[in-house]
Amino acid sequence: MASPGLEVELLVKGRSDLGEVAPGIKASERRTAVAIADLEWREMEADDYGTNEAQDSDFPTAERSRLQEMLSLLGLETYQAQKLSLQDALQISSDSMRNWAPQAPKDLPWNFLRKLQALNAEARNTTMVLDVPPDARPMEKESQMEEEIIYWDAADDISADIYSFSELPTPDTPVNPLDLLCALLLSSDGFLQQEIVLKMSLCQFALPLVLPDSENHYHTFLLWALRAVVRTWWAQPPRGVGGLREDSAVLSRAPTFAFVRMEVSSNSKSQLLNAVLSPSHRPRDCFWHRDLSVGTNPREIADGLVEVSWFLPSGREDLDVFPEPVAFLNLRGDIGSHWLQFKLLTEISSAVFILTDNISRKDYKLLYSLRGSATKYYFILSPYRGKRNTNLRFLNKLIPVLKMDHSHVLVKVSSTDSAGFVRRVRSIVAHVARSPCRRLSVEEMAHAARKLGLRVDEDCDECQRAKQRMERITRRIKDCDAYRRDELWLQGDPWRKAAQVEKELCQAQRAGDPPDKGRAELGHRLLELRAQQNRQDPAWGLQEFIAGISSPSLAEKQYFLRWMEWGLARVAQPRPRQPPETILSLRPKHCGMVDFGELLWPEPLGVEHFLREMGQFYEAESCLVEAGKLPAGQRRFAHFPGLALELLLKGLPLELIDGSTLSTPLHWVTGLLKELHVRLERRSRLVVLSALGAPGTGKSTLLNTMFGLRFATGRGCGPRGAFMQLVTVAENFSQDLGCDHILVIDSGGLIGGALTAAGERFELEASLATLLMGLSNVTVVSLAETRDIPPAVLHAFLRLEKTGHVPNYQFVYQNLQDACAPGPRPRDRRPLLDPPGDVSRAGAQMEKQGDGIRTLADLAFCDPEKQHVWHIPGLWHGVPPMAAVSLGYSEAIFELKRCLLENIRNGLSNQNKNIQQLIELVRRL
Repeated sequence: MASPGLEVELLVKGRSDLGEVAPGIKASERRTAVAIADLEWREMEADDYGTNEAQDSDFPTAERSRLQEMLSLLGLETYQAQKLSLQDALQISSDSMRNWAPQAPKDLPWNFLRKLQALNAEARNTTMVLDVPPDARPMEKESQMEEEIIYWDAADDISADIYSFSELPTPDTPVNPLDLLCALLLSSDGFLQQEIVLKMSLCQFALPLVLPDSENHYHTFLLWALRAVVRTWWAQPPRGVGGLREDSAVLSRAPTFAFVRMEVSSNSKSQLLNAVLSPSHRPRDCFWHRDLSVGTNPREIADGLVEVSWFLPSGREDLDVFPEPVAFLNLRGDIGSHWLQFKLLTEISSAVFILTDNISRKDYKLLYSLRGSATKYYFILSPYRGKRNTNLRFLNKLIPVLKMDHSHVLVKVSSTDSAGFVRRVRSIVAHVARSPCRRLSVEEMAHAARKLGLRVDEDCDECQRAKQRMERITRRIKDCDAYRRDELWLQGDPWRKAAQVEKELCQAQRAGDPPDKGRAELGHRLLELRAQQNRQDPAWGLQEFIAGISSPSLAEKQYFLRWMEWGLARVAQPRPRQPPETILSLRPKHCGMVDFGELLWPEPLGVEHFLREMGQFYEAESCLVEAGKLPAGQRRFAHFPGLALELLLKGLPLELIDGSTLSTPLHWVTGLLKELHVRLERRSRLVVLSALGAPGTGKSTLLNTMFGLRFATGRGCGPRGAFMQLVTVAENFSQDLGCDHILVIDSGGLIGGALTAAGERFELEASLATLLMGLSNVTVVSLAETRDIPPAVLHAFLRLEKTGHVPNYQFVYQNLQDACAPGPRPRDRRPLLDPPGDVSRAGAQMEKQGDGIRTLADLAFCDPEKQHVWHIPGLWHGVPPMAAVSLGYSEAIFELKRCLLENIRNGLSNQNKNIQQLIELVRRL
């Protein structure tokens, strides 16, 4: 039998024929080796104690200096006391209208946030173009940049010429992208951190898990920041048919593999991780590494950062590197300098891969302290660059201590086949994942972090109080439908009946009939229904919800709303990930549209239902006060619009059109707008931007990407109503843009594409489209087909053309099939100007236009010379769930946003409104 030392020596020499060496080690030999190693470790610990203490005492001071310098360089030092908020990051400014390159380090954080909001895969690029005065710039041809040869005479002032030349604009990368990320996270509040991490996940960037902060002598485990990340993957059970599964990234368990560096390693951990995560024909750069041309300067403050990324199977054998989800962790920096983070990784990982060229005595001591650990350890060595004999000696001692054998030591040198080496690492990962091993969720990892003394971002008092309140509410929800029926009772039959009566009253008023007995009966019936609602008291769950959003702490309100969203999602009834009949699976038989007799998905229980219940209490009470049936002094719910407005101002979408009854609670909406007018005071100039289209055409994703909004996305899994969000314009840009805020409205699932023959359903969709477009200055129509726009939308255009109020409009065709579609092509824009199909002609005929409407260009408001039609490339680059958002999609959305803002600034979006005018318009429509 070969000794452990012989096994390691063969490995270090690069031998690959280790099958000839017996893999086992006798128990007696292992016990003897462990005893010897223990004695030597104690001796070395005593020898080195004083040296280590002296080194450690100087370390924090140097780190403090570097951190402060980095924050000052990036212009973030002012955000240490008052953290940067999500609202600060999402403001519209002059920079929102131009594709600019950073010219100074202070531009980098804002450039990163802007590109990340747009899901731009190049967000990590920290390249700058240094700005110089115009008179110092060299003459250039417009079509190309030519290399210049500079001459000077010996009599000239050579030094002046040299210094002048050095100030020409040149690309520069003074900041490492990981330093930029750490500085920005340290300067952001928890909600902006969460948004940054969510957008990074959509770009398939590795996510921060442990954030170092040596300035304040603690490191933070980012549990809250990761809460919003949702992962989808193909789950293949041992028996049966596989299917898509969706779960929170912090709650799902998976085998975890950590990659760390000890001292110096000639091999790049991040490049190795990217190779392990990527199929051979689809390279990915989840982890930033030194060979990426996006910022190659050494790290200043990011050492100690721990990143996490997941491999998620798609169900395709040619793409799935592993058959199940696997998590990978990457510690930046040397384990000796970041022992706390390394210790955490050893306690949460299934296996740890240690990359090194040399094993020093100090490193051996650190590794020896891990004796008894249940974690498996693997070494990746580059022996030709290391101290061969020293490595042999320490590895021989570590093999029995860490319970390794020859298969746990891998050698990679310059001559090693890279593809074969990656396959070997993958096989080790797959073998460990198949065997009984540690499987933790991120939430469980946070428990281990707390025990080691790391700070967990979720542990603040406001977050925990909000979580406890959410749990008290959701604990009582056993069945979502039953809860809506028994606890949120105002949304049941009384509201549906009241909405129907209101529609009949509106129809009678619109017909211009004189007041008669029938209208009086309708009014009396409406008051009875409202009185019936007003006699009820809010249920216990709603009272708890109201208490949560009434907290004097603004942060606690925001925490509570996020917790409620996730808590309600967890208790919701399970439903198929993809319904049997979705929007796209209902293929047309004649003219490209779908007849929606009924909505195709059940509406999940969400925060909007609690707010809808508050709106109904306010609606019933206001109706009675207006009719003189209730004294104003006896109002109980007059403060509800103010509570809801706080949520709107902090980025929560509020419902404009009720998704269950497809009607507008007029008193509630006008109450919200009145509160908004009072709150905004002098900054009350509004532009209303709406997005219409059938569910599944990508309109919500488009709005979220353009403005950083939070509209629900995904076919068949979100609320059905129309929702609104408020986007703030920076004060120094509002005068130029001509407005102070943009009110963005998403039509949700209201415009389904009903045929004209659908009768009442079509008329309802046409009325809702008319309402939304009538309120709007700008309308974006999102299309999944190139031939026809939805009949209800065309119908609304024709109605509004008669009134003279036609919003500025943009038709957006989104490529929903091709994940790697090329950029805009002129031929893709032609079909919307071609003669319409039968459906569009039918919509025109309903408005008595007949065959006079042959193309969109025939409409009075449509100018074919202007660009009103956009082709947006596919959202994904590659195959989900491991696909990133395509660069073409991001760039096309930016161009669309720039065009919309340019139209607003140039006054092409009709007259901007103030809030009082909007209130009156809501009442009229």
